[in-house]
Amino acid sequence: MPEHDNWDNHWDRYAEAARRNPAQQMRHRLVVRLLTAAAGPASRVLDLGSGQGDLLVRLHDAAPGAELLGLELSASGVELSRRKVPVGKFFVADLFNPPPVLQEFSGWATDAVCSEVLEHVDSPEKFLQAARPYLAAGARLVVTVPGGPMSAFDRHIGHRQHFTRDSITRVLQAADFSVERVYRSGFPFFNLYRLVVIARGRKLAADVDAGQAGASGRLAGLMMAVFRGLFRFNLTDSPLGWQVIAVARKIE
Repeated sequence: MPEHDNWDNHWDRYAEAARRNPAQQMRHRLVVRLLTAAAGPASRVLDLGSGQGDLLVRLHDAAPGAELLGLELSASGVELSRRKVPVGKFFVADLFNPPPVLQEFSGWATDAVCSEVLEHVDSPEKFLQAARPYLAAGARLVVTVPGGPMSAFDRHIGHRQHFTRDSITRVLQAADFSVERVYRSGFPFFNLYRLVVIARGRKLAADVDAGQAGASGRLAGLMMAVFRGLFRFNLTDSPLGWQVIAVARKIE
């Protein structure tokens, strides 16, 4: 297994940095807004690649009546998620070789989210096709993927590709989902944040791996606090946005 695909190692090293990342917080706000806008009181939400559970923490706060299920390759991520969201169900699961426990969730989800996952897999279409058995007929799927240029840190953590409005539409359609809308979010300040990440190059990976100690860590913390404030003024949809968000439905 390539180092960047070792997901236990990934969450052991990057869990805290991801939690404080203003870009992740921006994505989670947008996803929760989309999921709760039309979700009913009995909604059942599946998080494909649930990481360390931060998205479902936010979703539970916004929709405490929703049932929550997270599937994640990393045992470390699942353990963190279970502690953060004790009302949810989390399983270590490879969708291409699913554990028997997932049989009870056939056709279960009325809503699903796949946030910042597809850029890590060799075949996004096959990944989404493997997720289809756990979605109810007509279930809604919210996908977030990175757009814009790829940074050295993106490659360090295993990004295979970034997406455009057209390319994520093709992926979803190939996996038998009907696309309702694709947003390009984040202009201008998310784009600016991404340019800072690109400019930092390989040094960013070294800083994160070292725990951002000392003056470097304080400066990084200050920058993230500034961007958290600026991100309130990002546009939800713009031709120039570098955060791609798609809303689709499962086609029977």
